[in-house]
Amino acid sequence: MLKSKTFLKKTRAGGVVKIVREHYLRDDIGCGTPACSACGAAHAGPALELQPRDQASSLCPWPHYLLPDTNVLLHQIISAWKPGTWASVVSRLRPPGSLETYIEQEQGENANDRNDRAIRVAAKWYNEHLKMSAENQLQVILITNDKKNKEKAAEEGIPAFTCEEYVKSLTANPELIDRLACLSDEMNEIESGKIIFSEHLPLSKLQQGIKSGSYLQGTFRASRENYLEATVWIHGDKEDEKEILIQGLKHLNRAIHEDIVAVELLPKSQWVAPSSVVLHDEGQNEDDVEKDEERELLLKTAVSEKMLRPTGRVVGIIKRNWRPYCGMLSKSDIKESRRHLFTPADKRIPRIRIETRQASALEGRRIIVAIDGWPRNSRYPNGHFVKNLGDVGEKETETEVLLLEHDVPHQPFSQAVLSFLPKMPWSITEKDMKNREDLRHLCVCSVDPPGCTDIDDALHCRELSNGNLEVGVHIADVSHFIRPGNALDQESARRGTTVYLCEKRIDMVPELLSSNLCSLRSNVDRLAFSCIWELNHNAEILKTRFTKSVINSKASLTYAEAQMRIDSAAMNDDITTSLRGLNKLAKILKRGRIEKGALTLSSPEIRFHMDSETHDPIDLQTKELRETNSMVEEFMLLANISVAKKIHEEFSEHALLRKHPAPPPSNYDVLVKAAKSKNLEIRTDTAKSLADSLDRAECPDFPYLNTLLRILATRCMMQAVYFCSGMDSDFHHYGLASPIYTHFTSPIRRYADIIVHRLLAVAIGADCTYPELTDKHKLSDICKNLNFRHKMAQYAQRASVAFHTQLFFKSKGIVSEEAYILFVRKNAIVVLIPKYGLEGTVFFEEKDKPKPRLTYDDEIPSLRIEGTVFHVFDKVKVKITLDSSNLQHQKIRMALVEPQIPGINMPPDVSDMDLNGPGGKKRKLEK
Repeated sequence: MLKSKTFLKKTRAGGVVKIVREHYLRDDIGCGTPACSACGAAHAGPALELQPRDQASSLCPWPHYLLPDTNVLLHQIISAWKPGTWASVVSRLRPPGSLETYIEQEQGENANDRNDRAIRVAAKWYNEHLKMSAENQLQVILITNDKKNKEKAAEEGIPAFTCEEYVKSLTANPELIDRLACLSDEMNEIESGKIIFSEHLPLSKLQQGIKSGSYLQGTFRASRENYLEATVWIHGDKEDEKEILIQGLKHLNRAIHEDIVAVELLPKSQWVAPSSVVLHDEGQNEDDVEKDEERELLLKTAVSEKMLRPTGRVVGIIKRNWRPYCGMLSKSDIKESRRHLFTPADKRIPRIRIETRQASALEGRRIIVAIDGWPRNSRYPNGHFVKNLGDVGEKETETEVLLLEHDVPHQPFSQAVLSFLPKMPWSITEKDMKNREDLRHLCVCSVDPPGCTDIDDALHCRELSNGNLEVGVHIADVSHFIRPGNALDQESARRGTTVYLCEKRIDMVPELLSSNLCSLRSNVDRLAFSCIWELNHNAEILKTRFTKSVINSKASLTYAEAQMRIDSAAMNDDITTSLRGLNKLAKILKRGRIEKGALTLSSPEIRFHMDSETHDPIDLQTKELRETNSMVEEFMLLANISVAKKIHEEFSEHALLRKHPAPPPSNYDVLVKAAKSKNLEIRTDTAKSLADSLDRAECPDFPYLNTLLRILATRCMMQAVYFCSGMDSDFHHYGLASPIYTHFTSPIRRYADIIVHRLLAVAIGADCTYPELTDKHKLSDICKNLNFRHKMAQYAQRASVAFHTQLFFKSKGIVSEEAYILFVRKNAIVVLIPKYGLEGTVFFEEKDKPKPRLTYDDEIPSLRIEGTVFHVFDKVKVKITLDSSNLQHQKIRMALVEPQIPGINMPPDVSDMDLNGPGGKKRKLEK
């Protein structure tokens, strides 16, 4: 013990408490260098490299270790230093509890200065200590970007360099210079640039302004369709939640998507309406600020007062939410230039200015770039190169990009996680059967999509002796294998959900569980959690019970196989009888839900048929839905509702539930106007009135109209979210018209279901609780992560579909198909092609071509082009090609074929024809 401090502290009750603080310092901690004879065997924790490799540093030609200061570790080491390319970074510093390196904060010394002094003391101790070992000629180099810290190190005889000085001295690895983050104002400023943006207010002023109500705090959300527009979702109580519209480069004021910002609300006289113009940033230099100002005029148009939205400007950044961004270098005419623009794959992120000497090598490659800062006199933020991912268009590269861009954890499971898996061969033991019913005698079967290996659910239906029906939903008992708090549980919670890409699945849990021990495959014993009802023949629930169980599925069927059994008069076995009973009850249940106001919406889903060898898509079609899809869905919904009621009864404050908020009335504007243009009325005051008016919206001459209306209605909906019952009062699920709902039926692929299984197990006495399960704040944090992971998984899946659609049309060439207009914009129409379930935009203004006369009417809505008027739901014919002119954002390009408009409908050009002609053959040979 070095010393102790004693002082007195007053309590709230008016008493006095004596507090003693003691420091215990050790003198037996080794330096961590295996070659050090002075320390002997005193090495706890990871050791340093035996002998650092000479990295040909012109500044430090001798073997050395590097001791980076705190700021270098924070800002540089993760992105800038590639493992294995230079001298080892110290993996274990001398701890503060070491007798030789402990220092106390001096009077008048701030925490940062004390920290810098502690690092210098450690560096000095290392250098003196390593000299004691005669066979070692090692030194420790201090790496710091702090000028004052570096000067003091030099005074104390410690070799010290800035990060840039040291990296530039590594002559064998010149590419490392590109990885350095530019942090100083001088490095961030661009030469002779005029001030573009207003200064961000300091945090203290922002906090005062937010407190007084002068400013509002919210999350900045950039537009995908218009780089000069964004919204800020204001944080606050539910009744105060609102969106502020931001328009114009200067009002956006260097905010980046997902930043937490402070905004100042503009006077009502300056409020604007959301723009209907599609604008993508095609600028290359600072001079384009003037072009931006010209383009801003396009956003402003005469609109009715009711269309105006609260409008503001960003006055400061409260928290940056930057991440590494995937993308490509923009093409540059100056190859020898060191400064280049990087275009992110995400259109909501602005271009980033970086310095690199590898431009030629990185052309046509997907790379990762990090943002360092955004000076006031630069149109774009500054950043640095981090990693080369591979060639654009390669399947592996593009999959990696979409996983990184959507923050999908996809690394292999660690050994720490895998160590908690059951040992193989595995079998059910007597211990496993505790508090569990043996239901292996029941005729249980599963019904899933073709090729499904992670089978979560199985069903049975049988007639009871009293004439009623027993129906069981049996769900994989994943919570039996994943116990609370261990590494396997933590990793499953972090991942949150399984992500299904077109030809790849990113599992939430290791494959041993997802495709084997937890998968309810046929003819093997499996542990399950069962929800069993007794129903009458009108599908009315008479009794409900829950039990942990063991089942043996009698068949693993696809939807098509199950449908064939139901429809076949020749089949009357137990499995088929069970399926027919389930199907009959499901129809009654669905009818009852719809009568209560549940919505039946539509979303075009497509399915790819892959080449068995190349795994390229060879056919693309919309998914066919059968009665059996609906049959399974109805019983999953019923199980989820039954479980939600049970866990809320037992845990009124700690139930993990799922709700679907009712959309604000303004969300329905586009749907109501579109229906009105076809002389149809859509009522949106309640879910029931919406469902009824959608049912009535039929047109005998246009049968597909009802599907289009339901697709539009889907776009009006809010996102369903997980929440903790003790943190919210609104439980209602709008889409299902259910007062309470949760997720219980897919624990292999959703972590929410695992938590629900644990709650239900405690509720029925089949398992014990643990502290985090009944902590509503921790459950609420879990819900936040799950909502984020589910949203990102959806986006990643859509991105995978988009990429494979591109591959399909790349091999197919030009295709002309019938389409329907979903949305009308000021300069474009958005169309849906039913055959492929494909959506795309037809633009009527092209670069370097005469602009046609366009007249946009938001009220109808319609777009007049040279005398031809386009309304929502109009039928058109479009030409589909893959536009590869922009490698960064290759896209499906759609051009109008019918109706004919002079100057708009152009015959396919030579490059388009090459897709079907010799060029197509050439590509096939190259592949």
